[in-house]
Amino acid sequence: MDAVAQLQRQLTDYKASLYNEGFLDDQFTQLQQLQDESNPKFVVEVVTLFFKDSERLLNELAISLEQQSVDFKRLDAHVHQLKGSSSSIGAQRVRNACMSFRNHCEEKNIEGCLKCLQQVKNEYSLVKNKLQTLFTLEQQLVAAGGLIPVQ
Repeated sequence: MDAVAQLQRQLTDYKASLYNEGFLDDQFTQLQQLQDESNPKFVVEVVTLFFKDSERLLNELAISLEQQSVDFKRLDAHVHQLKGSSSSIGAQRVRNACMSFRNHCEEKNIEGCLKCLQQVKNEYSLVKNKLQTLFTLEQQLVAAGGLIPVQ
């Protein structure tokens, strides 16, 4: 098997694992379908914005939970925003963790919120690493002269 075919196979298998393990859902596929020759870095650009926005929101969530008197409406608004942005790129496990977080906000449960913040941070870190690996594999494939397989 030549290097390009091997990289294509590796990319296809890796991407399939991201869906099978629940890191990504069909929304990510739809995002990829919006990418074309006129905007070849569309997905990377959108996901990079997601990373920046998520890190800002995670910091705001941590600060909100450290306050003497927690503003649960504000906290919920930040979690809702993170849930929406994770849904828009197909980061399924982050979205699911945010849904649980919102339930604890509604109940004004600080302990539950603190646990969910840690879970959201963990899921975010995992999906960020997985997507960065995916993009690295895509770059290696293109550099080797291959084409990124379309879903």
